[in-house]
Amino acid sequence: MISIKKTFVLLAAFGCFTTACTDDFEEINTDPNRIELISPGTLLNPILYEMNSFNANRADDFTFDLMQVALPFPSASGGIHRYDVTENSGSSTWNTYYRWLTNIKEMHDAAVIAGDPNYEAIALTLNAWGYSLLTDSFGDVPMEDASRGEEGLLYPAFNTQKEIYTKILADLERASTLFDPVKSMIYGDDILYHKDVAKWRKFCNSLRLRLLLRVSKREEMNAAAKMAEILNNPTKYPVFTSNADAAILQISGIPPMVSPWGRAVDFRTGRAASSFFIDHLNALDDPRLEKFFIKATSKDGKTQIGYRGIPSGYEGSDTQFNFAPSTFNIALVTTPMITVMMPYAEVEFIKAELAQKGIVPGDAKAAYEKGVKAAIEQWGAVLPADYFTNPAAAYNGTFEQIMLQKYLALFFVDYQQWFEYRRTGFPVLPTTNAMMNNKVVPVRFRYPTTVQTNNPENYRKAVEMMGTDDINTKVWWEK
Repeated sequence: MISIKKTFVLLAAFGCFTTACTDDFEEINTDPNRIELISPGTLLNPILYEMNSFNANRADDFTFDLMQVALPFPSASGGIHRYDVTENSGSSTWNTYYRWLTNIKEMHDAAVIAGDPNYEAIALTLNAWGYSLLTDSFGDVPMEDASRGEEGLLYPAFNTQKEIYTKILADLERASTLFDPVKSMIYGDDILYHKDVAKWRKFCNSLRLRLLLRVSKREEMNAAAKMAEILNNPTKYPVFTSNADAAILQISGIPPMVSPWGRAVDFRTGRAASSFFIDHLNALDDPRLEKFFIKATSKDGKTQIGYRGIPSGYEGSDTQFNFAPSTFNIALVTTPMITVMMPYAEVEFIKAELAQKGIVPGDAKAAYEKGVKAAIEQWGAVLPADYFTNPAAAYNGTFEQIMLQKYLALFFVDYQQWFEYRRTGFPVLPTTNAMMNNKVVPVRFRYPTTVQTNNPENYRKAVEMMGTDDINTKVWWEK
């Protein structure tokens, strides 16, 4: 009886594939609960919100410490501000960026299927943004083989940083030509530019400027000529011209647009301003002081003593300080608030640098002053009329001064202070005998241990290409 049943089943199955059973095979094997085609607009807002929220948190818990903006306090030993960067310090960065880069890829594919050039251009722009953050954090990383698990590609090969930059810069150049202001973005609103295609295009070209400058030491990238081409042809390559253009996400506080800090008070608890950062603002008599920090007080908390920080990498016990230092202004993370992808001020400082170095014609002083003004006004402060009469603020023609103000302007912008320090060596950061890593600022994250374990062969090849998997191994554009 069993064999008869088996024979019947086999004959029935064979009959389905040789007769009319094939007519509705696709229909009966389609999951009615699965969306076959997704709208690119459905993916855009979660990508923007989640990546910016993560970047704001990483600016706080990594960049601020490493770049001597703030530090945990008390902090008797160790810590990122003492260059104690552990093996898995970059694990969340790796995992988070790849998760959202997968969504960006899906958004790009959906835009292509829908025949929507604006969403395709936005996806190319965000992909370049995400991969630039990833490769600048680690060096060589998977790109071509990444986010292809559904295709069965579970062990992605690594691309060199040169390959990655070549691809994303070409994508940004192409994206700029795809933006079509005549064609409306029909797949819902977006939380960054609210369907203003012209502003999305400015972000695309401004980001391209940032990344060309990042690789400008590498002669084979011809970055100087390409940056000059962008800046000399604003009609073809429009870039940010005001804070209204900047890639700044407004966090309203209305769900789902809530502060990345569940409890805003946690933002400043156990933290102190770094004297290095706050003393520069004090020397400039800078109006951002009250936007960024609260005033220090006497030890008993009764008397305000102005804006005063703690030395990063300080030696000895915290009891040596006879005051309660300045810490962050809680308003920075209390909604309504902002998270910054790329500020307009950055474009002006790029112009100032290129003019100061003679790479492009222009007035370095004027660009410098525009950058400072934009950086101050971005945070709701007002530039004092006499700001540039202060010798500490007046343009002195040096690259170091441009980079100091750019460092201040990149406050709270993911890892950009760190990346720019690695590119230029400015600002010159303080060192103490308590600092680790031979008192040298680390230049990359180590690959996560999960990569070493789950993709060992490609990990080994990547390490061979880079030299060593070490926090002091310079990435391609630094060499």
